[in-house]
Amino acid sequence: MRPDWIAVDWGTSRLRAWAMGAEGVLAEAQSAEGMARLDEGGFEIALLRLIWPWLDEGQAVPVVICGMAGARRGWHEAPYRMLPCAPVDPQSLVPVAAEDARISVRIVPGLAQSRPADVMRGEETQIAGALAVLGDFDGVICLPGTHSKWVQVSASEVVSFRSFLTGELFALLSEQSVLRQGLVGEGWDADVFLAAVSDGMSHPQKLGSKLFALRAEGLLQDLPPASARARLSGLLIGLELVGARSYWLGQPVVLVADEGLAERYAAALAAQGVQARLLPARACTLGGLAAAIGQLTTAVSGTGRKA
Repeated sequence: MRPDWIAVDWGTSRLRAWAMGAEGVLAEAQSAEGMARLDEGGFEIALLRLIWPWLDEGQAVPVVICGMAGARRGWHEAPYRMLPCAPVDPQSLVPVAAEDARISVRIVPGLAQSRPADVMRGEETQIAGALAVLGDFDGVICLPGTHSKWVQVSASEVVSFRSFLTGELFALLSEQSVLRQGLVGEGWDADVFLAAVSDGMSHPQKLGSKLFALRAEGLLQDLPPASARARLSGLLIGLELVGARSYWLGQPVVLVADEGLAERYAAALAAQGVQARLLPARACTLGGLAAAIGQLTTAVSGTGRKA
């Protein structure tokens, strides 16, 4: 099998690749060799370990990469493009000199704004994929994740955005803080989550105290881990919604994320009277990478769904 091109999403912790043909995805592979595990000389080797079954000795296969491979500590720095601008631009892809003649590598630059200072890498590609589905869309695209993004889009351009450390805070608190022992287990309490979202939005100044209350309730009242996790997530997402209110209030909102996380944000927004539309992150990534190199693809299918 020889693909027409190879799509790559290189995150901090994961590396994902897809062999692409005229009909869409032909094959896919992933590894744990994200940017955080590699030095400058390890990127090409890590990529080849993943995609070598798709290569032959003929003409070099185009490889287009989004994400952290273009960071300053990545494979090759792809300077940020400043707002306002289209999320991706085929003329702005940054070529990378690969040692292996079987691949021709280009990296999608991230986006930046100066006031307030903010940056993104990888999300710009998902935005492009979402716009391929949405068409003439003026509104807000929310990309929940480690560093959640709220993005104002108008006339097919990114106008402004704000990032929130919500996902990273959840990971740090649940894995490294004094709260971690009370969060071990399975399950999820949707009612507790929504109550915590409301609490986080109503009293953001009390976040520190409410976080420690998770520890105290676990010790004194046997707070179930499912409830503790749901409350932690709800408090943090509620805090984010307060900060992003100017983006979602009175605006059409589209969520681009994996299903579980998207549904949490959709439920939190629905409680505020906002019915968000959900689009899958994987499909938007592939659609955006296809747009970056001017390819047609069936990677993004359907029209998404309302929350």
